Amino acid sequence: MSTSGRKKPPLVAERRYPKKAAAAQKAAPKKRAPSKRKPNKPKRGFLARMVFGLFGWIFRILWGFGWRMTLVCTLILGLAVGYVALTLPPVEQLFDGRARGSVTLLDDAGDVFAWRGDQFGGAVTATSVSPHLKNAIVATEDKRFYSHFGLSPRGIASAVRINLREGRGPLSGHGGSTLTQQTAKLICLGVPFDAAIWKNEAAYEADCREGSLARKAKEAIYAMAMEVKYSKDEILTVYINRAFLGAGARGFEAAAQRYFGKSAALVAPNEAAMLAGLLVAPTRFAPTNDLERSQERAATVVRLMGEQGYLSPAEARDAQENPATLSEAAQAKAGGYFADWVMTSGPEFFTRNTTEDVIIRTTLDQRIQRAAEDAMKEIFDTKVREGSKAQAAIVIMSADGAVRAMVGGRQTQVSGAFNRATMAKRQPGSSFKPFVYAAALDVGRSPLDLIEDAPYCTRVPGSGEYCPNNYDKKFHGTITLTDALKYSFNIPAVKLAEEVGLETVRKVASEFGIASDLAQGPALALGASESSLLEMTGAYAGILNGGSAVTPYGLVELKLLGNTDPLMSATGGIGERVIQQETAEELIWMMNKVVTEGTGGRAALPDRDVAGKTGTSQSAKDALFIGFTADYVAGVWMGYDDNTPLSGVTGSGLPAEIWHEAMRRTHEGLPAHVLPMRAPDPNEGQRLDPANGPSGNGRTQGAIEQLLQGIFGGSSQNEADRQQRQDQNRENR
Repeated sequence: MSTSGRKKPPLVAERRYPKKAAAAQKAAPKKRAPSKRKPNKPKRGFLARMVFGLFGWIFRILWGFGWRMTLVCTLILGLAVGYVALTLPPVEQLFDGRARGSVTLLDDAGDVFAWRGDQFGGAVTATSVSPHLKNAIVATEDKRFYSHFGLSPRGIASAVRINLREGRGPLSGHGGSTLTQQTAKLICLGVPFDAAIWKNEAAYEADCREGSLARKAKEAIYAMAMEVKYSKDEILTVYINRAFLGAGARGFEAAAQRYFGKSAALVAPNEAAMLAGLLVAPTRFAPTNDLERSQERAATVVRLMGEQGYLSPAEARDAQENPATLSEAAQAKAGGYFADWVMTSGPEFFTRNTTEDVIIRTTLDQRIQRAAEDAMKEIFDTKVREGSKAQAAIVIMSADGAVRAMVGGRQTQVSGAFNRATMAKRQPGSSFKPFVYAAALDVGRSPLDLIEDAPYCTRVPGSGEYCPNNYDKKFHGTITLTDALKYSFNIPAVKLAEEVGLETVRKVASEFGIASDLAQGPALALGASESSLLEMTGAYAGILNGGSAVTPYGLVELKLLGNTDPLMSATGGIGERVIQQETAEELIWMMNKVVTEGTGGRAALPDRDVAGKTGTSQSAKDALFIGFTADYVAGVWMGYDDNTPLSGVTGSGLPAEIWHEAMRRTHEGLPAHVLPMRAPDPNEGQRLDPANGPSGNGRTQGAIEQLLQGIFGGSSQNEADRQQRQDQNRENR
């Protein structure tokens, strides 16, 4: 069939299979449009609607009240912070907040050896100090310092959590304070010290550290005000200058000078870590109190600096392996006994209670000070039984009274301790006898005059009869005054004192500088009065210088920091003449015999003249040796603080050995000089004491030797040797 001439529709699937397509359309369900109605919810009961409505109403009220109160509080806080910020002074006025001044002590060479008071090393800034120091402070105290606004909510929350976990109150113990808050506390929220309100600085600082909630709130406001007023580096600068770092150091510059003898700009990482480590507990971790503990704390700071990227691993390892150590001045523990004594010798308003920064130049010779300390340690380490509680003291001075060294006890590196050289009043024993002989020689007696060592008693008004005995319980017959002193016989000393007059002896001793109350009875001659070692050594200096009194002194010059003109000069020196120069020279000759032939043999030095005298008090509670060379005078005391008698120790024993060691070290490298002593002229004549025979003149030395030979059965030198051996045997026992 032909299809031409008729147009056919296009062929599509539905039309190709019309029946199947129709069936599929019938079978497919019609899709419903999604319903716009919400699913039905269970209906609340009336009571539930009431409760939820009530809570919703309360919430809306609280929310409205809360955000309004928050806005009001924020405005009030902002106003408070702004007001405080406007009242803050220029940052430079906050650097030095001390109520007291400081005292810097220089030795005789002009080198610093001690400090007293609150030392302020001068203002430094966060940018002028060593970067290591700045980093150590931030790493230790507030690692988020440069990112917070003065408070650290995270730090506060962490501190509260730690406090509660450790069983304390939320605000007790760890405070979570930022560096800014700590700075606010250091300046006491801007309240200066007022003596009319606080009785002392300690009470003032206690108020500044109060930890009440109200105080914390004020501190927070003040800290935020500081953040508004000052830059971060300015806040850190105030902190660096105000922080207390132990040993009287205020600020990191003073601490760096105090502990390391250098500026805060020059400290190395290990030193910076030690300084920053002091902030947690300045007194406990002060390296002058416990260097090892301070080094352990510094190791923790080094670790923190390494963890926070302030130190490379190599730098941190080097700082850990080479912990910081103290300078020589710091090792001397702020000058010890000598510095304490000098501080008491000047006016109180320029020393103990100064409000100014004071510089004091002193007489201290640090080489001689070390010699004295080493000598004491040497003898106690080698010749005193372990565990002994015996103490000792040493004073070394020049003939004009300038004190060159002072040791007030076995613990030499101390500050503020009991000074046995100046504070202890003890009996000098036979070391007092030279003043008896000085009085006798000054009224005309000769070292070669004779005196009877025999049983002797004298009546003391109000006390009955007094009968002195010699140490060896023996009597030695007729002897010279020189031998009586040389062997330290008691009976001749008492007889001689009564001959010249006890008041004369007392006058000579007091004019030589023994200011203590002197005994009234004949026991005066045997050293029954109490005096200090410093007084006795100063009195011997008067003998060495030719018979003029001296006042021991350590202060040479006192001036204010920055001034060139001194406010005061030396507080001591040579005074008026007490005995004639010839008398002093003859007495020195007699005292030289004490060392070369008598009881002081252990003090002898191999290369130079020595003169001195041993002393042992009643019941052997005190033992002394005091003597001198042509260059220096030294006194040594040994005993117990509780007056327990010494066992087997007299002045000719351990004190003489300590003296020997101290003076040997003191004179190392010094040329030997001859003592200014005068041997008596044998042709002047010999006189028996008036109580035992007439005086006479014109005896020759040969006649004297014959007399002594007849008395002792041999020459005077043989007798001297015998007596010396007896004395040494007595000491050995």
